[in-house]
Amino acid sequence: MCGINGIALSSRSGRRVDAGVLARMRDVIMHRGPDDEGIFIDGAVGLGHRRLSIVDVASGHQPMTNEDGTLHITYNGEIYNHADFRAQLEARGHVYRTHCDTETILHLYEEHGAECVLHLRGMFAFAVWDQTRRELFIARDRLGVKPLYYFHADDGSLYFGSEIKTLFAADALKPEINFAALPDYLANHATSGEETLFRGIKRLLPGHTLRWRDGQVDIKRYWDVSFAKSEPGGRSDQDLIEEWSELFRKAVRLRLMADVPLGMFLSGGIDSSAIAAVMSGMVSEPIKTFSVAFKEREANELEYARLISSAYKTNHHEVVVSPEDFFTALPKLVWHEDEPLAHPSSVALYFVSKLAAQHVKVVLTGEGSDELLAGYARYRKTILNLALGARYYGAMPEGIRNAVRNRIEGLPRGSKVRQKLLRTFLSLQPDIESIYFDNFSVFSRTLQNDLLTPETRARTGGIDPYSGVRNLLAQTDAESPLDRLLYADIKTYLHELLMKQDQMSMAASIESRVPFLDHKLVEFTSSLPERLKLRGWTTKYVLRKSMKGILPESILSRPKMGFPVPIGKWFRGEYRSVVGEYVLSGRALERGIFQEECVRTLVKRHDAGEDHSERLWALVNFEMWQRRFIDGEHPSGDARPESEAVLAG
Repeated sequence: MCGINGIALSSRSGRRVDAGVLARMRDVIMHRGPDDEGIFIDGAVGLGHRRLSIVDVASGHQPMTNEDGTLHITYNGEIYNHADFRAQLEARGHVYRTHCDTETILHLYEEHGAECVLHLRGMFAFAVWDQTRRELFIARDRLGVKPLYYFHADDGSLYFGSEIKTLFAADALKPEINFAALPDYLANHATSGEETLFRGIKRLLPGHTLRWRDGQVDIKRYWDVSFAKSEPGGRSDQDLIEEWSELFRKAVRLRLMADVPLGMFLSGGIDSSAIAAVMSGMVSEPIKTFSVAFKEREANELEYARLISSAYKTNHHEVVVSPEDFFTALPKLVWHEDEPLAHPSSVALYFVSKLAAQHVKVVLTGEGSDELLAGYARYRKTILNLALGARYYGAMPEGIRNAVRNRIEGLPRGSKVRQKLLRTFLSLQPDIESIYFDNFSVFSRTLQNDLLTPETRARTGGIDPYSGVRNLLAQTDAESPLDRLLYADIKTYLHELLMKQDQMSMAASIESRVPFLDHKLVEFTSSLPERLKLRGWTTKYVLRKSMKGILPESILSRPKMGFPVPIGKWFRGEYRSVVGEYVLSGRALERGIFQEECVRTLVKRHDAGEDHSERLWALVNFEMWQRRFIDGEHPSGDARPESEAVLAG
């Protein structure tokens, strides 16, 4: 795990790379690689690197150069199958000077060019400068576990890096809000697709490569997840479960590759528990496990993590985060995230990463299982609403449907029955956009119309917050509603979770690995019949069956908690002042982005007991992000204002 950056100046720019600028870009992300540093410059092209040494600690300095000095690479990630290629590459005349996976990428590029990525099994973002062709080749792994951002200037020059802040360190552009991406952020926790909240800055999408040649950029997709079903020979469910289980075990085994201490994050849910169970049989020493919780009982799963720790005799460590710790860390973590924190759980992830960094340099985590195996309750709720809605709309005249909808809307505003019925087919159109994307959004399309000022709506260009996901649904080969939802979430929601995982763990200088997102496992899982993912009310069916008799029944049968953070409770209580400062203060409201009346009504309703914690979290983080990046303000390190006078709003 490392941090990479680079500059490729076009001939039109008439410039050469400044070593000081390249080093400044590199060192602003020092937290990603405190062990080593390096730069390479070839006139108008420069590569920078910060290293967190994991494999072949003594060697592997980057940027790395091939045998004849024509190729140069800066690379972030781990290639778990790199040793498989060594013998055949050496037989073809390639000379290895290290045991690093970095060198294997270079040799594979020499052999296969851009198609080298098809041979890589792992997580990666890398850039290769080919001096002979005068081309810069950049690639990102299939699922987007490793980040890569870039800015393509008007003169054709390209700036790239592992984090957005490295691009600003180059002084190539100033931080400005990308208003066209604002509806996406407000609806979906974070921007999706290639756009970011910064104007001009894009992300290289997962499974894509970028080729730069004297100002011209060519981006291509080399991989996509397919949901085409294939059950050759009418294979039994048991056969498929056994093959899935073996692929999962191999995915875990591959991610044990390290020359440094290694552990795992243990939440006590089925995903991390399954990794712990499999991992325990592959290592000789007790696994080092790390858990995090809040003191509030509704946000504390430590008893389940302890149960797994006891069952597999792990060397267990815990951290309990107080509200004071949470809000003190928040401004710094917004800086690490580069964009507003999509989820409050990011803060907890940072604290458990800090804890783990005291003992290990690598951890395994359970990300990806929910999006592959329909683990969220919203999937089964959506499928049920779509099915019932189709029948309801087919049987009931419009007049009756309108009367039912009006009756529901006329129920008392604080009624839980009203809130639930408003999210069903009785109140919503029975299509994926309404039943799923709008229903589970932070700010729906209707709410955004109330929230955004007319000036802001004009600046967004009338962008539909679901235009990106609509395009995704048009390109997938998934046919059933469930598979289409999973495809969309793999491309959007999962991507944001992976960026959270990467940025919060790297803020603590620790590498995280995700066995569930081994691309061989992903390809097999996506092709499985739906009954092995979601069967009735049972989620993650194939995982539960493969862990039957291995994990305790209390883990296999417990309902999913996610990672609850009592942010709504805090926003009504002692930390109501955070809402006052970042949502209701004159400074926040005078930006003219949000309608004051709508914002004040939202806060008032939350204070009265309605749950608007997700929305307030989005607004708090958006203002905090603006102050740090758009206004250029350096935070004091505490989200609370000096004065509690803002408490009254």
